[in-house]
Amino acid sequence: MSITHQLKLFYDVVQQGSFTKAAALHEMDNSALSKQVKKLETALGVQLLNRSTRSFSLTPAGEEILTQTGLLLQNLEQIHSIADAYQSEPKGRLRITAPVFLGQQYLQPVVTAFMQRYPEVQITLSLEDRRADIIADRFDLAFRVGKLSESSLIARKIAKTNFALVASEGFIARHGMPSTPEALLALPAVVYANGEVTLDHLVIGAEPHSQTMRSHRMRGNFKVSDVRAMMEAVQAGLGYAQIDLFNLDRPISESKLVPLLTDYRLSTLETGIYALYPHRKQTPLVTEFIRCVQAHLGEPPFWERHIPGYEGLYR
Repeated sequence: MSITHQLKLFYDVVQQGSFTKAAALHEMDNSALSKQVKKLETALGVQLLNRSTRSFSLTPAGEEILTQTGLLLQNLEQIHSIADAYQSEPKGRLRITAPVFLGQQYLQPVVTAFMQRYPEVQITLSLEDRRADIIADRFDLAFRVGKLSESSLIARKIAKTNFALVASEGFIARHGMPSTPEALLALPAVVYANGEVTLDHLVIGAEPHSQTMRSHRMRGNFKVSDVRAMMEAVQAGLGYAQIDLFNLDRPISESKLVPLLTDYRLSTLETGIYALYPHRKQTPLVTEFIRCVQAHLGEPPFWERHIPGYEGLYR
């Protein structure tokens, strides 16, 4: 193993805060990674880490070498970016992180077509609803749904988000069709709740077609952290839900769902679907993948067609 690779392993051990996490990142055994760091120390003739049974700390030499290693890795990434810019078609490795439902429903078809078109590309797609640390976990690209927070990452909006209020036909048969937000809010709701995100606020017009918006707390009798489970609960009649349209994986009639209060304006909650990456000068591989995702989703996104005439609803 080259000293450059050993330095990268050492750098990731420190950044991840553990040998185990760094080993998982590089898809290697914990013991094998530890041996490579020891070989690096032997080759350099200095100790980089003070190890104990459960933790480690940097030596003074380790701190200085860590700083220089960071600069070295940045330069290597720039060199690869320059070389990639002169290639006729994308190639190389692409590490992507995304929420589970978005990845399964909308990114996986793009990954399949992309790898068939560019056989020299290797893709790792990590799906989890917890927001990964793109820099520390060394992802090249992340897809996020929601409100964009301040960060040093570069963000590109790839699709707008729009909402609808829905309930099952059976739920409406039992409770009746609500005609006002107040009548709706008296009914049980199914709420998406995952870690820092709980979508239990309904921001809706005060009157039909009114521009005046009011915020209400939904009565979330059932909270769930998975989009598919949330939609199944709504279809089963456990409650109504406020959904992003991308949650609909088929026409609403096929799901036996009914849109509610369509003459009331709904807030977009300033959300969107974003592609995020760590460097302003991005590789052709990342640029082309984002382009393919946007082409697959369309403008407006194809899921808006799942509710016929949606462009005239909730306005």
